[in-house]
Amino acid sequence: MASFVIEGGHRLHGEIFPQGAKNEVLQIICATLLTSEEVLVQNIPDILDVNNLIQLMRDMGVTVAKVGVNAYSFKAEKVDLAYLESDEFLKKCSSLRGSVMLIGPMVARFGKAMISKPGGDKIGRRRLDTHIVGIQKLGAEFLYNAEREVFEMKGGQLYGASMLLDEASVTGTANIVMAAVLAKGRTTIYNAACEPYLQQLCKMLNRMGAKISGISSNLLTIEGVDELKGTEHTVLPDMIEVGSFIGMAAMTQSEITIKNVSYDNLGIIPDSFRRLGIKLEQRGDDIFVPAQETYQIESFIDGSIMTIADAPWPGLTPDLLSVLLVVATQAKGSVLIHQKMFESRLFFVDKLIDMGAQIILCDPHRAVVIGHNHGFKLRGGHMTSPDIRAGIALLIAAMSADGISRIHNIEQIDRGYQDIEGRLNAIGARITRI
Repeated sequence: MASFVIEGGHRLHGEIFPQGAKNEVLQIICATLLTSEEVLVQNIPDILDVNNLIQLMRDMGVTVAKVGVNAYSFKAEKVDLAYLESDEFLKKCSSLRGSVMLIGPMVARFGKAMISKPGGDKIGRRRLDTHIVGIQKLGAEFLYNAEREVFEMKGGQLYGASMLLDEASVTGTANIVMAAVLAKGRTTIYNAACEPYLQQLCKMLNRMGAKISGISSNLLTIEGVDELKGTEHTVLPDMIEVGSFIGMAAMTQSEITIKNVSYDNLGIIPDSFRRLGIKLEQRGDDIFVPAQETYQIESFIDGSIMTIADAPWPGLTPDLLSVLLVVATQAKGSVLIHQKMFESRLFFVDKLIDMGAQIILCDPHRAVVIGHNHGFKLRGGHMTSPDIRAGIALLIAAMSADGISRIHNIEQIDRGYQDIEGRLNAIGARITRI
């Protein structure tokens, strides 16, 4: 198990480029199974979750080639269907959350799919009902083998259907869309997720010959086609990493420029940091964060305490609440962080409290943060990363703290952030991987 040793208190300065979006690329790679032709994908981040999915595709018989810096080609001409029922395949699925998005493409093109219970972050219940019920409505049969903990879906020809999703699940919507593009007839998906990454998936599928309308709305209409062709696709920059860098600049009182952020696809993220009093400027497609000695949390118009909560897009992504929470520890004022989606994502705050942060954990979903206004620095400590986003939040805290900190289980951070210590050390951080 690897660890980071962080010498806190160093200011950052310079330019940093966000990686390709993890949450987009996992969908895009799975979608390459929908065609036997070559699909070229650019701006793929070199991170653990993505690399594991690429290797899984190779094991499945997909021809994968690295064709440039962060660029891969995928050709799913000869998929080994027998391998998909093997214990080895199922074991790999169990450690990779993104493997759940193999269901839609596999059922649509090959008439069956089998995966084990997918793994990923331990952040609370992450049910798959939306995925399964949606594909069932297209005509697939669902079976669950309790002894092997295996999900199996079977279907011959899928047929379009009208459905109202019980939740606007991003991966659930992606799975259903990927199944519906090869179904006969029309599919309508109401209460569909409309995150930029889901929009990117739909646009790529349309370039491959799909007929999807309503992109960027919560009502998608899909006219099924007989087959899809190859295409090229470029992954967006990772909005979570952009937000993480804004938080790092504020906590370390640093001046940095975040390059090529695809600002129009950041939604409410910049304004969420502004609500904490953080200044940032859009400069073309870059974000400039000036050095600030202090930043003050806003109140609502009626004077009540600011509440920052996650919500389906175009609301605030839940992946950034951990970062916003840790940034608030050094703000002037107080804020209520309300994590609605996952019941275990705030459990890392005990580490911040040990570092000197003033946080009241109200329940599994809500925490009140009372900011230090940089009048009292966090102190270094030893901690363990429970998930990707908590891991980066703890890293931000350690970078701003007095003294030396050590973060264990940084493989969790590696799952979502490419060479994070190398890129941060290049602009002034002091992070050593042990």
